Amino acid sequence: MKQIFNPGMNVFPITGKLGFEYGADCFGPEVENRTLDAIRKSLADPNCDGPEIVYSIAMDVGKNIHKTKLDELHLLYGAVTYAAGRIGNEPVRSQGHIHKKSAYGNDWSTPEVYEIWSGEAIIYMQETANDNPGRCFAVLAKAGEVVIVPPFWAHATISANAAEPLTFGAWCDREYGFDYNDVRAHKGLAWFPILDSDNHISWKANPAYQPSELIEKSPRIYTEFGINSQKSIYAQFEEDMHKFDFVPQPERAKSLWEDFVP
Repeated sequence: MKQIFNPGMNVFPITGKLGFEYGADCFGPEVENRTLDAIRKSLADPNCDGPEIVYSIAMDVGKNIHKTKLDELHLLYGAVTYAAGRIGNEPVRSQGHIHKKSAYGNDWSTPEVYEIWSGEAIIYMQETANDNPGRCFAVLAKAGEVVIVPPFWAHATISANAAEPLTFGAWCDREYGFDYNDVRAHKGLAWFPILDSDNHISWKANPAYQPSELIEKSPRIYTEFGINSQKSIYAQFEEDMHKFDFVPQPERAKSLWEDFVP
């Protein structure tokens, strides 16, 4: 029997109609839907076919007892669920962005702490969305695994298994915002994930960037951030509500972002 990951709260993805259900002890919004038309500009084939609703986002979910504290700490937990299938020759994926700077974060773009709930994800990230993308990583993560995206990096989340939906959560800054300008100016990120007829993923370089190397890897355990790989990131927040202060205040971990490897 397939093990089901427990994210530490009664928030449940709906697979038929994309969205989430919330237990009586939890809060959450109506989801925001991202349509295929909304992300076409960042795809290898902007004219491709695929699910009309590619993914649904519930920004700001959690337990009722923590709502005031999350506001106070400037933290926000977002949950996202993806459709199964493919979009043209690519996996179901987000369009790619950089996090906007937060006034609370002292002019820093903010990081993000991902945790996969179900399915398999590739967290793709590159150091910049300038002509030279810098180091590029594709991190394959399974249920229960954590991936940190550092400040200022351009990134996207890709479903690594076309046969099933992908659901994940992430700690974000409460003043979250997305900058798409540089990614869209390059018609996407530096590498496109391409599916073959058997739904295996390979990578195609985006010619709008200077040549770069793509490093494919598994997640690591972020001991320097005190992450416990045996517990959900929400459960870790419950135990130590200041563990993720580095998300809205990335300058607190300034030395850890230098030469960061996801």
